Amino acid sequence: MPSVHRIATAYGATAAAALARRFEGNIEERALLGVRGAYTIRVGDYLTSADTEDWCETGPVTLVLNPRTRCRWIAETMYRIDLGAARHTFASLAALLAAASPARSGDALAGLAARSNLERVAARMVLADLPLADLLTDALVPYETDEVTRLILDGHDAAAFAALSHLTVGEFREWLLTDTTSGASIAAVSPGLTPEMVAAVSKLMRNQDLIAVARKIEVVTRFRNTLGLKGRLAVRLQPNHPTDDPLGIAAAVLDGLLMGCGDAVIGINPASDSVDAACTLLHMLDQVRLAHAIPAQTCVLTHVTNTLAAIQRGAPVDLVFQSIAGSEAANRSFGIDLAMLREAHEAALSLKRGTVGQNVMYFETGQGSALSANAHHGVDQQTMEVRAYAVAREFAPLLVNTVVGFIGPEYLYDGKQIIRAGLEDHFCGKLMGLPMGCDVCYTNHAEADQDDMDILLTLLGVAGVNFVMGVPGADDVMLGYQSTSFHDALYARDTLGLRPAPEFETWLDAVGLLDDAGRIRPVDFDRAPALLALPEAIR
Repeated sequence: MPSVHRIATAYGATAAAALARRFEGNIEERALLGVRGAYTIRVGDYLTSADTEDWCETGPVTLVLNPRTRCRWIAETMYRIDLGAARHTFASLAALLAAASPARSGDALAGLAARSNLERVAARMVLADLPLADLLTDALVPYETDEVTRLILDGHDAAAFAALSHLTVGEFREWLLTDTTSGASIAAVSPGLTPEMVAAVSKLMRNQDLIAVARKIEVVTRFRNTLGLKGRLAVRLQPNHPTDDPLGIAAAVLDGLLMGCGDAVIGINPASDSVDAACTLLHMLDQVRLAHAIPAQTCVLTHVTNTLAAIQRGAPVDLVFQSIAGSEAANRSFGIDLAMLREAHEAALSLKRGTVGQNVMYFETGQGSALSANAHHGVDQQTMEVRAYAVAREFAPLLVNTVVGFIGPEYLYDGKQIIRAGLEDHFCGKLMGLPMGCDVCYTNHAEADQDDMDILLTLLGVAGVNFVMGVPGADDVMLGYQSTSFHDALYARDTLGLRPAPEFETWLDAVGLLDDAGRIRPVDFDRAPALLALPEAIR
């Protein structure tokens, strides 16, 4: 009988134990050499079949698990299913996850998408039967060359995962959707979930499933106000200006405040990369906040190195912003690494500017960013997106949002793909324990329009999104894309019975902007004269 030798390697005792469970009853020898040492399993001479095409079914087989090498199976195929007369095979976990993903242009561009709807169904059937624990034993991006993978596996909470370790991906989906599974139950297991587990289960879910589960989860964060509470919808006031003109920015800030926006953050994307310009904007925003006692945080969304420089100059930095991605190489394309983010996090914490909490980081993400940097490692764009959430989770952020349609139709082609991606990102972020918001947006060359954004905004409001964007007229005149307006945010709050952050709501009432029912009233020059003079004060 032929001998089939297979070598599997995985990181640490947790992954080793998961792999060992697969061979329970056939293990002759185990050796655990230290917490991070080699874990060797010797399996009996004969298993169930002489069919060498089947998965690991002739012996002897030796599995050597090494803590510094990714999981590799030397085999003809690892995943397969027969549907009718057709056999569908998937050569790796990455290939399986990509084929199971809903159709999107970015995966097609990368050559990873399912070749047909039938193949997509086959991949989902295989994925549904895959044990969750197997996702710990096969690193999609190599452990030894990627610090994001090391962050995920080194920080995995085995105790939190224990309650789910016996489930398949399909059974995990059923558990999430069960009426008896509460938000508190999900929060308890969240530290034990890896991005790959979360991405996998999302691929088995319809849009309504993504909404129903995300709606259960409450992720609350605090700085100068409290964000993420049930029944609340915060808004980032985004007063961008093509020349960073303080007067133009102040006019947009006033417009947003009069519409009840700004509780998530008053956040400017600067037109330039100048530290001097960033400091000018930071001082201006802080002047506005202090003059009107606004219980909100401000941020200039410049590169983390510029924010560090601004902190060193004594600028009034509330939040540190940075765009992040799901691989070390993709983050390097942004000019960052984990050490830099840790330095910025510690610097912001040292300022102690928060009044009700000290969540000081603000991250933006978006499907396709790793692929655009050729740093996706053959992994589908949605799974890479969820890996970025592992980076965010490390720093207990105040805000995280996907900029869902900003990257363009090369990655999310039309309104349908943008809507699906927005719901996926919100669901996955919440499942990872993040205070997830969404920039409901599209670029002008995408097959999408404002009606699509209305649909996604409404669905996210039902799903319990923490915050959305408020852009004057929904048209960002600096970044050149279409988002949601101050009026759109009011529509979502009014239609769905949602309210601003509590401290911000109290302030809105105190300055005369709310009526007796808690709705934004028409502008009354007699009620808020100081606020209405804001642009002139900046001049």
